[in-house]
Amino acid sequence: MDYLPNFKEIIAHSPIVFTIGVAGDSGSGKTTFTNAIRQIFGPGLVSTITLDDYHRYDREERRRLDITPLHPDANNISQLEKDVAWLKQGHPIEKPVYNHTTGRFDPPVPFSPRKILILEGLHTLYTPRLRELMDFSIFVDPEKEVKYAWKRLRDMERRGYNSAEVADEIVRREKDYETYIAPQRCDADAIIRIAHSKYGRDKGPGRNIYNISLMQNRMRRTITDIDLNIDLYSLLSFHDEDFLIEFSTQFVDCAKMRALTFDGAMNYDTIRKLEKSIEHQTGVHPIAMFEGRQTITPTDIIQLILSWRIIHRRIFIRERA
Repeated sequence: MDYLPNFKEIIAHSPIVFTIGVAGDSGSGKTTFTNAIRQIFGPGLVSTITLDDYHRYDREERRRLDITPLHPDANNISQLEKDVAWLKQGHPIEKPVYNHTTGRFDPPVPFSPRKILILEGLHTLYTPRLRELMDFSIFVDPEKEVKYAWKRLRDMERRGYNSAEVADEIVRREKDYETYIAPQRCDADAIIRIAHSKYGRDKGPGRNIYNISLMQNRMRRTITDIDLNIDLYSLLSFHDEDFLIEFSTQFVDCAKMRALTFDGAMNYDTIRKLEKSIEHQTGVHPIAMFEGRQTITPTDIIQLILSWRIIHRRIFIRERA
């Protein structure tokens, strides 16, 4: 198979800092869906900023002021805008550091952008200036039951909260989420909706199988066709798992969007053909994120398709002087 020139090399020698903004609630899985980009391009080309570092108050101060991190006033958004603008020009910054273990701020650290800069946080798309600074944007939108289960697990296992504290925090945050975070869906290039699998709620915690939809508007510019193949012989002869693929039109707060939905587990051979197709059409290779696995999940598939969309967007960005 003849490949295009390796797009990794093109990016490495480009002056452009390509920004990917990922918005969503705390504990909604924002990091998960950009993992494919990190794996495909590697740490030499990808850097990440967590917007929690731009909290204005530490944990104790927030309790004393009775303000949640979801409220814009609890975050130094103006400093974030300045830092992202500076990073897009290729300049280093002194980045603040919020320590989730202590709930306090550590000393700032030097931070230099790589050619792909991922920004993940509550307010990634909150202001017009931040939206202007993003080259591609995502909103991760799990259903409440899924999101709260993830939040309980993360905050109790990794951040030292007890069950009562997590429950209280969920209640306190809900109004601010609906007021300040959820409306950012309207400004995202892609929305990822996550629900419990139709094949059983136990599939999520046990095997990371959820019903996941990638929602987006019609693409205005496109590269050559990308194939999602289904090998009927493999499916009918060897496949023991239930799975679903669905294309539908769904309504988000302010738009009608096209949704590609996956549920259940699929054979790795299916996604390997998709990997090869993306390699061939984009010139990004090798792509073999799930090699050696027998089955892959909807999360895996959405990661890969989303990475193709991101690569696609980067291909059509003109070189800046």
